Amino acid sequence: MPEIPAAVRTAVSRLLPPIFCVFALVLVAVPALAQRGARTIPRNLAELFDQSSQVVRGRVLQAHVEQHPQWDGLWTVVVTLRVEETFKGHATTSLTFRQFIWDARDRMDAAGYRKGQHLLLLLNPPTPLGLSSPAGLEQGRFRILLDASGREWAVNGAGNAGLLHNLGSALKRRRATLTPRVASIIAAEMPGHLELDDLREVLVQLGRQN
Repeated sequence: MPEIPAAVRTAVSRLLPPIFCVFALVLVAVPALAQRGARTIPRNLAELFDQSSQVVRGRVLQAHVEQHPQWDGLWTVVVTLRVEETFKGHATTSLTFRQFIWDARDRMDAAGYRKGQHLLLLLNPPTPLGLSSPAGLEQGRFRILLDASGREWAVNGAGNAGLLHNLGSALKRRRATLTPRVASIIAAEMPGHLELDDLREVLVQLGRQN
């Protein structure tokens, strides 16, 4: 094997530490990825709630894409929410979080966050880089939709798939108290839209166990 020139060895040795550093930071940021079209293991609502450090409902005041302040080339979306209801975490009137984005399409549309959007978010704890994201990726981001009759419905990025799976057992272990209507919905484990009031009832029960 030919000997590697000394100049090349020196250049490589100087490059390796920052390369490893960036690689390690990206690994730390993996839980906070906003992967468009990414697939994750379906989690029920109790699992998503336990994974999150902040669970809030509110409206997006602003969302903009920018590079991470300490790491050039690390693209993020910064979202500020006017908080209307807190189910877990410190109660506040506004909440700002920074979410890592790697897909160019997410950079074009701020990862789907828009001013005025009505959302319910279950957010992961911030990483050492100050990054957060919905628990279970899009499973922890619910859009609140209004139907023609004025009822509010909640649907996450996975179409609520798996959201109610084994949720009844989890709530029973926590001795949660539910109305007969919500208990029957959970027992049926039917995927699809949930009324916001029904989702709120479950989140309040989960919050009492924390």
